[in-house]
Amino acid sequence: MDCVKTGTRVKGSLSHQLLIFAVWLSSFRNVLALQTLPEPSHISSTSVLASPPKSGIFEPIEISPAVIPHLPSPEDSFPPMYPTFPTTYDPVLTGRCLVNFSAISSIMDKTACDCNQPLAAVVGNVICCPQFSSLLHIFQGFYSTRSDNLVLQNAVADDCFKDIVSILASRGANSSLPTICSVKSSNLTGGSCPVKDITTFEKSVNTSKLLEACGKVDPLKECCRPICQPAIMEAALKILGTQSFLNDKKNIIGPSNHVDMLNDCKGVVYSWISKKLPHDAANTAFRILSACKVNKVCPLDLRQPSEVIEACQNVSAPSPSCCSSLNTYIARVRRQMLITNRQAIICATVFGSMLQKAGVMTNVYQLCDVDLKDFSLQAYGQEGCLLRSLPADMVFDNSSGLSFTCDLSDNIAAPWPSSSSFTSLSLCAPEMSLPALPTSDTSGCDRGVVDFFVPILFLFVFVLGSLLL
Repeated sequence: MDCVKTGTRVKGSLSHQLLIFAVWLSSFRNVLALQTLPEPSHISSTSVLASPPKSGIFEPIEISPAVIPHLPSPEDSFPPMYPTFPTTYDPVLTGRCLVNFSAISSIMDKTACDCNQPLAAVVGNVICCPQFSSLLHIFQGFYSTRSDNLVLQNAVADDCFKDIVSILASRGANSSLPTICSVKSSNLTGGSCPVKDITTFEKSVNTSKLLEACGKVDPLKECCRPICQPAIMEAALKILGTQSFLNDKKNIIGPSNHVDMLNDCKGVVYSWISKKLPHDAANTAFRILSACKVNKVCPLDLRQPSEVIEACQNVSAPSPSCCSSLNTYIARVRRQMLITNRQAIICATVFGSMLQKAGVMTNVYQLCDVDLKDFSLQAYGQEGCLLRSLPADMVFDNSSGLSFTCDLSDNIAAPWPSSSSFTSLSLCAPEMSLPALPTSDTSGCDRGVVDFFVPILFLFVFVLGSLLL
């Protein structure tokens, strides 16, 4: 850690000076975009995963992009990473959802910010949809506070769901959240779960054990050594009961119905937890559980890379045609969304496995300098943003608009799978095998860096005012 701190001390002064300079310029009411671009680097060593970055500041950065610059190339697609100031208005409600929404206003505001109009789709998998789902769990428990129910009736659920979406939209959220997040009003009803009232629930479930496991979820341990997740599953199975699987010991319910019923019962468990915990504590717990889920899979749609296979199948040295085909494919894929650092590792490994199975045995990531950040949405053609694997939120500022925090991993080579038989990837110690950390160039440091993802600053954009009229 001393090594990292030393490197930060040297380069942090530049960041400090830029910040002072930006504040000074703000008095002129001009819009200015300052960019700190990384120096181009080429990874040629066979141990690419341990290669240090050529540039970067070892400090986290909260990106608040403000001005859309001219793209370096017309082929580069610029993501919707620009300042936005949500327009708010009074929502039109159904009048049939009799609940005091102001009591959960803080969670509603957080959700509206995380799911704001221009960015909801590209941050949906990691930021928006996990928060929207958490809001629905919390609302489900909040609505039934004065009753013995843990769910809403169908008609009421429809009205309340419409009101929730309307209120979020009136606060700047994307009105297409149900489509973006594949959520319906039936998520509030408990579906086919046989237990929907709190009395039966608490008779069937060891509630003290459940509350102890999920009352405070550890964000660093839960995903690898889960405590809350198995407790929720156990509670769901308890209220589901064996009779849900067997009908008079004759007719076995199909696997799809079994999964649906189990998910419905897990929703009831979430509702009970949200009744027992403060809203903020429940939201934190639910977001951590969502992070564990989304970081297990690659969310990108990786279609069959026929062109890449054809161009790279027999290469053993850097090939312009292979690298061009590979870069074109990845450029199309990454336009889908922003992904986390852990998702990037999984996506790179899955895609590499697809190539290996088709006969591309050479590490084309190394030949073509493919980095982890290349799999996530990029801004100026060369800068990528890898979202953090831990739960993160959008941040709204009255002067700079909406912003989000990136783990900018500069020149961390994409991992090439060890074999084409890749089926799953564990990112949990001691089983995990991750690319080595970039190390500081500062001499006299003999300790390795502990954390894998070192945030590196290579994009610095300030919002300094409005254009002169």
